[in-house]
This record gives sequence, C-alpha cells and structure tokens, in this order.
Amino acid sequence: MEIGSLNNALTLDLSVNELSGSIPTTIGRLKNIQLLDFSGNKLQGSIPHQLCGLKGLYKLSLATNELDGPLPVGLGDLIALRKLNFSSNKLHSSIPLSFWRLKDILEVDLSSNYFSGSLSLDIGNLKAITLLDLSRNFLSSDIPSTFGSLQYLQVLLLSHNRLQGPIPESLGDMMSLAKLDLSNNNLSGVIPKSLERLLYLNSFDVSFNRLEGEIPKGGCFVNFTAKSFMKNYALCGLPRLQVQPCKKNGHRHSNKTLLHVTKYVLPIFGSIIIVVAFISVYKKRQNKSTGLTIVEDLVPVRQWRRISYYQLWEGTDGFNERNLLGSGSFGSVYKGMLSYGTEVAIKVFNLEIEGAFKSFDVECEVMGKILHRNLVKIITCCSTIDFKALVLEFMPNGSLEKWLYSDDHALDILQRINIMVDVASALEYLHSGFLIPIIHCDLKPSNVLLDEDMVGHVGDFGVSKLLGEGDSIKQTRTLATVGYMAPEYGSAGIVSVKCDVYSYGILLMETFTRKKPTNEFFVGEMSMKHWVKMLLSNGINGVGDSSIVQEEDEYFVVKANCISSIMELALNCSAELPENRMDMKNVVSKLKNIKRNFLSNIDEN
Repeated sequence: MEIGSLNNALTLDLSVNELSGSIPTTIGRLKNIQLLDFSGNKLQGSIPHQLCGLKGLYKLSLATNELDGPLPVGLGDLIALRKLNFSSNKLHSSIPLSFWRLKDILEVDLSSNYFSGSLSLDIGNLKAITLLDLSRNFLSSDIPSTFGSLQYLQVLLLSHNRLQGPIPESLGDMMSLAKLDLSNNNLSGVIPKSLERLLYLNSFDVSFNRLEGEIPKGGCFVNFTAKSFMKNYALCGLPRLQVQPCKKNGHRHSNKTLLHVTKYVLPIFGSIIIVVAFISVYKKRQNKSTGLTIVEDLVPVRQWRRISYYQLWEGTDGFNERNLLGSGSFGSVYKGMLSYGTEVAIKVFNLEIEGAFKSFDVECEVMGKILHRNLVKIITCCSTIDFKALVLEFMPNGSLEKWLYSDDHALDILQRINIMVDVASALEYLHSGFLIPIIHCDLKPSNVLLDEDMVGHVGDFGVSKLLGEGDSIKQTRTLATVGYMAPEYGSAGIVSVKCDVYSYGILLMETFTRKKPTNEFFVGEMSMKHWVKMLLSNGINGVGDSSIVQEEDEYFVVKANCISSIMELALNCSAELPENRMDMKNVVSKLKNIKRNFLSNIDEN
C-alpha cells in the first residue's frame, strides 16, 4: 500500500515479474505519474477506480494478468491518455460509453477478455486513434458505421467475437487502414466494393463468417489470397481465391413480368415445394426402417456442407495409399480435394474397430460446436450405414511429431515456443472459452498439426469428454495414450480439465527435450518428470534438445535459461495431484512471459 507515497514518480514499470494480489488503491495518489506498466504479472481483482484520478497518465498497461470485473467508468476522464493495453485478462461486462470520450487516444488493446454487449456509435469519437484491438471477446452487435470517420486508424482487429450484420460501406473511408481482421464472427451480406479504395490495406481477413456475393477484384484486393476469405461458403470470385465462380446475371425482367411471377408462379412453386418436402420426409422414414444407405448431416450446430461418399472417393483417387497421411486409433487420414478445388484431410473410420462408431459421434458433436484459431476445423461429416468420415481442414506441414523426430525436419527454439503457446491457447479455449468445459483427453505430438505458417492446431477429439453443467470431473472407461495420461485418469478413469494440463506438461517436456515419455531410457523410478526434475535441481543446463541449444551457441546462456523456465512450467503442469496443477489461462500467460523475456534477452545480447 505504501507505493502511493511515490508522490513525484513519473514512470512506474513493474512489468514481467511474479507480482500477485490486487492493485493497491493507493496508486491513485501518484498524481504526477505518466507511465504505469504492470503487464505480465499475476495480479488479480478488479481495476481500482482510483486509477481514473491520474490525469497525467500517458500510457497505462495492465496486460497479461488475471484481472477481472468491469472497466471503470472514469477511464473516459483520462484526457492525457494515449496508449492503453488491458489485453489477456478476465475483464467482462460491456465497454462503458464514457470510454469512447478518449478523443485523443492513439492505441487501445482490450483483446482476449470477456467483454460483451454492443459497440457504440460513439466509437467514431476516437478521431486520433491508430490501433484498435477488440479481438477475442464476446461482442455481439453490428459493426458501427461510425468507424468510417476514423481517418488515422491503421490497425483494426475485431476477430473472434460474435459480431453480426453487414460490413459497413463506410469502412472504405478509413484511408489510413493497413490491417483489417473481421474473421471468426457471424457477419453476413457482401464485402463492400468501397474497400477497394483503401490504398494501404495489405492485411485483410474476413474468414469464418457468413458472407456472400462477389469478392471485389480491384485495388488492394488484387494482392489478397484465398486465406482471407476461407469458410464463407456463399462467396464467389476468381479461381485463385478457391471459391465458387460467380454466375453471370441473366436478362432482367420488367416490373410487369415480376408482378406476374409473384402473382401466379410463386404460389404454384410453393405448392410443389410442400409436396416434394412431404415425399422426402416420407422416403427418409422409409429408408430408416429398411436400412437403406443415406448420407446426412449429423450435427445441427453449424451449416454443414453436404458431401457424398462418391465425392470423397473421387477426391482421394479411391482412398489411394499414395494419398494416405497417417493412421490413428480408429482409422486412416487421407489427403483429398473437393470439387471446388479445396484441399482437405479426410478421416475415414474403420468401423470394424470397437469404439469407432462412438469416436465418430464424439468428434462430430465436439468439433461441430467449437471454433478457434488453434483447433483443427471440421468442414463436414459424411455418414452412411457402412461408411463414416470427417472432412477436415488440411494442414500442409503435418504433425508436431513429424517435425520433432524426422531427420529432414527441424524446429528452432522460437518455433517450439510459438507452437506450444498455440496448443495452450487451444486448451484454454476448450476449458473456459466455451459454454461448457471440453476435455481433449488425448493430447500428444501426433495430435498437434501445423498449417502453412507453422501455426499449431489441436485435432483428434475421438475420446474427448464434455462436462455437464456444474460438473468438474467425469468418470470414463476410455483410456488415452500411455505416457501422457494423468495419474488419476490412468488408475481410476477420472477425467477433468486438469488431465489436459498434465498431458500438456508432458508434451512441453517432450517438445524441448525431443524425448518421448515412453523412451526406453525412462524405466522404473526414472520417468521423464523425474529426469527433468533431477537435471534442474543439479543446475545442469543439458536438459534441452541438443539441436536447439549447445554450449558453443552464441546465445547459449539465454537459450538454457529459457528452456529451464519452460521445464519448471512443465513440471508445475504435470504435478501428481490435480489441485497442484496450473490452469491453462495461467499457463498461456506464463509461457508468453517466457517468450517475451527470451526475445528481450536476445535483443540485449
């Protein structure tokens, strides 16, 4: 509490430490303070409203902590504030209207929190702003048209929310815009041609929405790839964008003809539809009773693309061995191509294996409900009486296991950190970012897949478990892979989110030691955990994979310290008792801090 006595302090930077507890209310006495940075700690509780009395604040960062509660209403009174970063916390409720009074603020980052509600039209008051990041929240309104008045805004990130409605035409008036990310929302309508006017726009992403119509061809859109538009199934455009071609407009009918169609044709057409629907329902019921083969959509959570067995057969050249990507517990995975040119991975279940039917149903149920940057995305399910398959997003760089143990592949230390941050982020979403907790139950290197940018995606939900409302554990007879299972899972079949944390700890050790937990070196009492713990306690830096850290390396000390910190985190995750393991949100925060320290030390050296 005595920190409030630093009356003449201008700068207070306590970032990237191990500070815990709440922010003292006496912080409001630092009337001369201009920079306040508490980011990268473990601070908890709410943001004290006393901060709103620091009228001289220029920069305020509380990012990557465990703060919760709402934003203080008085933040809008900090008229000198130019940079604000509250990202990666647990802040919630709506963003107060008073916040948009900060007309001179330059940078705002509220990403990776739990903010909900709508975006106010008053957002147009931020006339000087250059960066606005509201991604990874639960915002659910239309995108305000007043964004168009933000003439100096260069970066606008609104991805991974629940935004709906159309993309406003007025976004084409944001003449300084260089990066626009609206992906993973519920946006509909067309992509406005007004965006072609944005001369500096070089990064654009509207993937995973419900957009339709023709993709603009002019201006900045000449440089965008298919990645910017993927998973908007009603978009059309050029073949290089991997969408369906646009249909040419036919001859336009006159108003008189349209009136006749409305008056006479539509009622007849409607009657035909009703009759056909009745016949279809009747036949479908007959099929079920007689056991006829049908292809149907299983999970009503999303709009599934209908794909037949014959389309999959053609797309894989008859499930040819040369297209085989690998085999798993319940079947094989093939590389295939759909009729519209999209590369996919097709997981075909071997229905003769016990548990294959259940595994298929579980994967459809779980993967149909979740959507996250670091989870393998499902395109559709194909199911007949004697054939079941999942059509999945194709990962061109294969699995983490391939990169760890193949002689012709290699990962440097930073790539490994980034991949493990991706995996931790996926688990954090499964455990606490969805309506009910989802336990993966089988985390291992072969289930971590890498896209073309080496971003990690967690896949294979065949033995996953969904916890019921209010449940924290579940009993199961299904066992996962030996070496990665938590003790309580292997001995008693008890699973909880802490089982995934344990598996993540083992995976973390394996990724940086390049040793499997089932390695013949680990026998008797000498498990992977005991080996790592022994090396760390003796101060030995040789715990890391020799391909990423050697004594003759220029940055040997920096790398060795980084790996030691990661191993300590891994041991914390894989504690014997579930209650002694960290939760995944803290794991993500800790690992990001380790990465930040590593990069900072590299720069200094």
